[in-house]
Amino acid sequence: MIETDILIIGAGPTGLFAVFEAGLLQLKCHLIDALGQPGGQCSEIYPKKPIYDIPGFPEILAGELVDNLMEQIKAFEPGFTLGERAETIKKLEDGTFIVTTNKGTRHHAPVVAIAGGLGSFEPRKPLLEDLQKYEDNGVAYLIRDPEVYRDKKVVISGGGDSALDWSIYLADIASQVTLVHRRNEFRGALDSVEKVRSLKEQGKIDLITPAEVIGLQGEKVLESLVIAKSNGHENIVLKADAYIPLFGLSPKLGPIADWGLEIEKNAIKVNNALDYQTNIPGIYAIGDVNTYPGKLKLILCGFHEATLMCQSAYQRIHPDKKYVMKYTTVGGVQGFDGTKKEAPKAVVKAIE
Repeated sequence: MIETDILIIGAGPTGLFAVFEAGLLQLKCHLIDALGQPGGQCSEIYPKKPIYDIPGFPEILAGELVDNLMEQIKAFEPGFTLGERAETIKKLEDGTFIVTTNKGTRHHAPVVAIAGGLGSFEPRKPLLEDLQKYEDNGVAYLIRDPEVYRDKKVVISGGGDSALDWSIYLADIASQVTLVHRRNEFRGALDSVEKVRSLKEQGKIDLITPAEVIGLQGEKVLESLVIAKSNGHENIVLKADAYIPLFGLSPKLGPIADWGLEIEKNAIKVNNALDYQTNIPGIYAIGDVNTYPGKLKLILCGFHEATLMCQSAYQRIHPDKKYVMKYTTVGGVQGFDGTKKEAPKAVVKAIE
């Protein structure tokens, strides 16, 4: 059983920032995410997409924002359960909750904050015969540990940032990387496209376009792929140890929709006049997963909601204590290990 003060479901930007705000209140956080890494869509779908509405950053790449948030919360030592989906929730007699994942991992906390973005993500799978037979036997939809593919023959399908980025990354790990895309043009970042084409010229990546994978072969595990080129040439049979179709992720509210929460248009209704609490006391919803009058699905709005949620969570966890807000420029940031980033004396004196 994993014990924590605030259990956050969703490790996207809003969930990560909630860790920081909770840490300022000396509240411990643990995050659950169905993806294999923190960052949500920013890490999985468009790590190189520029974002222009984060205060203080005229422009920042989505992946860079996640890196900065991870660095910001490092002092608060959050726990992570990654690659698992929050499946069930049970409210105990004392008002606390037990959340169990699809893999049986149990979490116990007095406060649950749902920061699931647009919901749990499920991979968009290609329509291939016997696809399920090869899942976990050569076919994967997410790359959790690149070392799994060391010295392997890997085929990747897709034309977005994930397909391009992983093709580039695995070029130095796998014995052979083949990128298959149904068009000659790619949707990903221009510098990634240029990098892939450069690696092709160097012989580090095989690029097959316009084409698509139409068949999988192998007795018990994947052994080869059948690739059809769009120009009418004969099909190609390519030996492969691994096939990774990266066609994006489909957002779904998932099991959370069955938790007894008020749902409106695939989003969770919250009380935005107070603290973004749901109809179940102790369960909050912040970020794109919630809805209320005037709701804007922006990362910076999620940050604001996370801040107010943490203040309310503190009062719920410590009803006998009165929290006096202190500006970080005056009080600094103190981690759980006692280390503290002090505010410059000149700043403190000026504020006083």
